[in-house]
Amino acid sequence: MKLSDVQKRLQAPFPAHMVAWKPAAFNKERTRALMLAHIDARAVQDRLDAVCPDAWEFSVEVVAGTRLPTVKGRLTILGVSREDIGEAPEGDLGTLKAATSDAMKRCAVQFGIGRYLYDLPRQWADWDDTQRGPVQAPELPEWARPDHERSPGGAHLVQAMEQLRYELPEDLDLQREVYKHLKAALGSLHPGQPGRAA
Repeated sequence: MKLSDVQKRLQAPFPAHMVAWKPAAFNKERTRALMLAHIDARAVQDRLDAVCPDAWEFSVEVVAGTRLPTVKGRLTILGVSREDIGEAPEGDLGTLKAATSDAMKRCAVQFGIGRYLYDLPRQWADWDDTQRGPVQAPELPEWARPDHERSPGGAHLVQAMEQLRYELPEDLDLQREVYKHLKAALGSLHPGQPGRAA
């Protein structure tokens, strides 16, 4: 297997519930925030484990003499390596662990993992400064969702599968079997709809 064989699967959009939002800027009154979509390092690891479980590795090297904890990360997928710098944010989260997560995400973007999030339109949202979060998180456009979420009920199926993943044994074949049955059940309720099993 080569990297080009799995590129499309690596670059596929993540389920909407795995995409988080953080503020990049505020208006003067701090009642509106420019929200940026992002995924966490665990989502990257899950994607790599799903696409090429035995063919990736990640390593870091601490960069000395920087104001904030900083590392140089190296992600290798199917023998191809990409490097990038990760920096911890200011404050309580300013740890080497945070810098390592940042480096992993930055390296993953070089392989196309989550890169589509940079193409999202600028989204401002009402901001609740006491809760330190948006009043309502922005919605992802259709093109930034996986195929199964573009059809009615698809997001519910994903949520159900995510829940089942933690309640079932770690046997992937069993999980696939459950998914197949759920998909068939949904297809029989709504035959002939796009994205549904007939």
